[in-house]
Amino acid sequence: MDLKLRIANWDEKTSRELPEGQRLARADVTLGEDGDDLGGTSESLMHYLSDGTSTYASVMHLSGSLDGRSGSFTLVGTGTYDGTTATGTSTIVPGSGTGELAGITGTATSSSTHADYPYMPLCVDYSL
Repeated sequence: MDLKLRIANWDEKTSRELPEGQRLARADVTLGEDGDDLGGTSESLMHYLSDGTSTYASVMHLSGSLDGRSGSFTLVGTGTYDGTTATGTSTIVPGSGTGELAGITGTATSSSTHADYPYMPLCVDYSL
């Protein structure tokens, strides 16, 4: 299922400066607002190289309606940013599904550029 999650808020802060222009950062992101079918939060830890590219690990909790079923679930994943495109893969945390999404399993992929903003494309391949 192809989704476009709306980025309602992106709060990123550098947590540590490293040698040779590298740094560690954390981003807390709010996805969607009232009226969206699916929204939630995402927390990411990033390692930036001096050229602005990065590698990240994230935890995303989504709630609302997916294919007409109400509930929530959590994804954990990793990804990279090459200076133009952020690309990531995630897995639905086993046992994290609630409500009508209880028992959900699967994976998700995302590939987005600044042109997608304020939306984050997310392709969820799931089973219930």
